[in-house]
Amino acid sequence: MKIAVISCIHGNYEAFDAVLLDIDKNSCEKIYCLGDLVGYGPHPNAVIAQIRSLDIPTCVGCWDEDIVEGLNACECSYPSLLAEKRGHLAHEWTNKEIHPENRTFLAQLPYSFREENLAFVHGSPHSNHEYLLPELDSFVALERVLSIGADVLFCGHTHVPYVRTLDAGNLQVRVKSEGKEQEISFNASLKRIVNVGSVGEPRHGRCLATYVIYDTESQQVTLREVAYDYQKTCAAIIEKGLPAIFAWRLAQGLEYAEKADDPTHVCNR
Repeated sequence: MKIAVISCIHGNYEAFDAVLLDIDKNSCEKIYCLGDLVGYGPHPNAVIAQIRSLDIPTCVGCWDEDIVEGLNACECSYPSLLAEKRGHLAHEWTNKEIHPENRTFLAQLPYSFREENLAFVHGSPHSNHEYLLPELDSFVALERVLSIGADVLFCGHTHVPYVRTLDAGNLQVRVKSEGKEQEISFNASLKRIVNVGSVGEPRHGRCLATYVIYDTESQQVTLREVAYDYQKTCAAIIEKGLPAIFAWRLAQGLEYAEKADDPTHVCNR
């Protein structure tokens, strides 16, 4: 069976519609969404309405959480001060724009879900604000997959797609308790992290929406890139009064902000 996994639509209905057409063309039987339906983009209500009408299983993203619970994380949840400033503006706009029934829908989304040996989260099993970057320490990466009890962990949040295979091997952990040190060994089978990128705000250097097709029988992962009328979305961003830089970076397929010293850091508030 072929499934499609999407993430980070961010109110970009044009990109979402194009991806849905591509999914249908590739005869996928199921669609799963990893959250961040809103934020940055000009059409949050239309995106949520489409998700609801198609009954797509969706886990909550960090942007979805913030619209429901309020913007309560400290600045370290953003990769930079510049990103934080722009993020606050986008949050204020989205918070005013969102319809009450759609806010209720976002509030009911689960943090994660499982389908047999597959797990689906937005950021990581530990936090929606954690970036599972491709260069993450292999032990930490393996721990993230093991913590949710899956063989394949699908995530988003970074807006950059990748597939990482964590080879099977023997792990040894030393635990020190009450002055005694104990060494624990266990075997871990082959695991994978699949980052599906972003439908609505790709940051891999091209203005193409990204998502993943996964074949549950062959275990083949296919990274898809889909062209759409991004200029229409850019025009809507400007028209609705969102920061113009959102239109620029959408057209470039890039983030535009200084990089954090430690992008793996997670806010503890």
